[in-house]
Amino acid sequence: MTDGSATKPNPTSDHKGTAGRLFVLELSGGRIHSMNPDGSDGKIIVAGCHLPDGVVVDVEAGHIYWTNMGVPNLNDGTIERADLDGGNRKVIVPQGVTFTPKQLHLEKRSGKLYWCDREGMRVMRANLDGTNVETLVRTGKGEEDSRDAAKWCVGITVDPRRGQIYWTQKGPDNASVGRIFRAGIDLPKGEDAASRTDIETWLDGLPEPIDLELDLDSRVLYWTDRGNPPLGNTVNRASIDAPGHAPEIIAGDLMEGIGIALDVAGNRMFVTDLGGSVYTAKLDGSQKRPFLFAQGNLSGVAYAEIPLKEK
Repeated sequence: MTDGSATKPNPTSDHKGTAGRLFVLELSGGRIHSMNPDGSDGKIIVAGCHLPDGVVVDVEAGHIYWTNMGVPNLNDGTIERADLDGGNRKVIVPQGVTFTPKQLHLEKRSGKLYWCDREGMRVMRANLDGTNVETLVRTGKGEEDSRDAAKWCVGITVDPRRGQIYWTQKGPDNASVGRIFRAGIDLPKGEDAASRTDIETWLDGLPEPIDLELDLDSRVLYWTDRGNPPLGNTVNRASIDAPGHAPEIIAGDLMEGIGIALDVAGNRMFVTDLGGSVYTAKLDGSQKRPFLFAQGNLSGVAYAEIPLKEK
């Protein structure tokens, strides 16, 4: 409870009484970093992760969730949860349940976590405590299929208003066969994950689409692409309602772009790349600048507005 006294807004936030905070995954060091949106006040809050890739924040519950890819050819991926300061760390989806979990999405209203499983060739979801794991999409099965990068599911986001999921299948390196798919948030009645009939190829011919973020207010989908320039190593966006979904490259010159997070209220985005940089830009891609360099191989990034503690 508060005592009713005024709380001074943090200069790193656009919202009174909260402080913007970034959570950045360091793939090479197996660590999770927490920092202000300008890179200041950086601290390592979790260490000893097994190739972390996707991260989300549940501000209300005071939790962060992240995926650990594990060894790509072993079925040893996991999903973990911890408090915002890294305490009370817990595995909620253990080894053997998801093969190589990648980007993670939190859908708070339905109490679900969604993620893509790369070598498992699946789109999956579970309750926030890791129970009731479901496979929503299956693009292949078995070791032979898992060697086909066109079947790899990587990035994911959810449109709860329309009841749809979006995910990427990146394809082989720089093959320009990357695709973004769309389907219903639930399996059609009487159908299964491998043969559901409501899957739509939303975009194709992309270099290597990776992570997705959706601005629900403007109905615009954003994604990173780690392929070669000019179309790759970019941040892209497209309207999810406009006919044709014509993609727009809004930022380039990344060093294998991976993670993306939106602060819609603050009109800014944050992007990470395997070269170890963290970038910020406006939502239209203008004023892009890196504010951290050489931070190891970076993967997922999440932005959250954390309530300030009153003194």
